[in-house]
Amino acid sequence: MAGICEGRVVIVTGAARGIGREHALEFARQGAKVVVNDLGVGLDGAGGGSEPAQELVEEIRRAGGEAMANGADVADWEQTGALVKETLATFGRLDVVVNNAGFLRDRMFVSNSEEEWDAVIRVHLKGHFCIARHACEYWRGESKAGKPVDARIINTSSGAGLQGSVGQGTYSAAKAGIAALTLVQAAELGRYGITSNAIAPSARTRMTEAVFAETMAKPESGFDEAAPENIAPLVVWLGSEESQDVTGQVFEVSGGMISVADGWRAGPKLDKGARWEPDEIGAAVHNLLGKAVPPQKVYGS
Repeated sequence: MAGICEGRVVIVTGAARGIGREHALEFARQGAKVVVNDLGVGLDGAGGGSEPAQELVEEIRRAGGEAMANGADVADWEQTGALVKETLATFGRLDVVVNNAGFLRDRMFVSNSEEEWDAVIRVHLKGHFCIARHACEYWRGESKAGKPVDARIINTSSGAGLQGSVGQGTYSAAKAGIAALTLVQAAELGRYGITSNAIAPSARTRMTEAVFAETMAKPESGFDEAAPENIAPLVVWLGSEESQDVTGQVFEVSGGMISVADGWRAGPKLDKGARWEPDEIGAAVHNLLGKAVPPQKVYGS
């Protein structure tokens, strides 16, 4: 039986390990041709090498799938443009971009260095921009030429980006930016046949294993709720033709749980109909806060 992504071509960034690896494997199982993009860097973004990506490509090929490895830096404009061109030259089309690559440089805000801030914002936020921007240029061109386009952008936000996380100010800011970018992409790109959605996954990876060593331990029931492969089914479905009517959503996913994040929206308001005086503001604000839904607590607070 053909998979739900039969014949589609998918770029997965940060695909050699963890959640990205499981995305790539499941896309291949579902019939997609997969571009395994990975620099092979460490958890903090240092080092690098092509071996992890190539090993995954060989695994996919041994299972009967089609894949190629690519070592482009996701936050490099020229390299990501070349990646999209190489994908088109190799497979003849591109249907899905899964932005997954990232690393951590966790610090409390007052200890955060400029270099750490720039590095994390670059790989997460600019890294989500570059490949998708080049892919959208191709998809828009196809649409304007009258060719059918059924394309997908799948971004990776985080609970840290939706609620904030103590000790992860930079990471949280980047992931919040990704969630907002997803909304704008969905609003702007639908006319070209492109959808954009994001996930906020929770799973055991190199990024989380130290933090969640106890709370995400493998249970005796046989179902490993923390396993990274639990995230892939939603992502693969979002990359399929079946998801054509779903766009501009952020999904939290963990274990067997999928939920739709209820993002920022206009809340209670007071309209005086004239300019407020400073000594009136306190009572007005407390009135509004008394009517508003309390925000979720920041992780770690």
